[in-house]
Amino acid sequence: MSEGNSKLYIPALGGIYKSFDGLALLLLRVACGGLLIPHGMQKIFGMFGGSVEGTGQFFSNIGLEPGLALAYYIGILELVGGTLLVIGLFTRLVAIQVVAFMLIGAFYFHWGLGGFFWTDKGNEYLLMWAVVAFYFVIRGAGPMSVDAKMAKQF
Repeated sequence: MSEGNSKLYIPALGGIYKSFDGLALLLLRVACGGLLIPHGMQKIFGMFGGSVEGTGQFFSNIGLEPGLALAYYIGILELVGGTLLVIGLFTRLVAIQVVAFMLIGAFYFHWGLGGFFWTDKGNEYLLMWAVVAFYFVIRGAGPMSVDAKMAKQF
């Protein structure tokens, strides 16, 4: 029995946890990136009832200027950045932008809308996204990524 397994309630599971460690990180990264992509498609391509113009107007209405430029930036971050997260390329660079985007949304827009819960337009959802993205800023993409195959990373 190794030192790490001795802290587990069921030490026999330690090997299973260790063998799935990289897979769990891959799954989290793919889910995170994959869930951003449709939001980018909504803004950039007008899919799912959205548009970059509408997002830009919304940003302008709440005082974020230049609204249209920010809408394009966020749409590209969601679409291209989400894709990069899925494959694990430039993960830290993308993730730090997602952290900033989510924190700005949580504190600039959602803070006074309805409290904490996302069902009341609160900021819990955005804060969760910021924490998940921050995890990738610190840990990187993991062993099953393009970043891991590159000589250098951000």
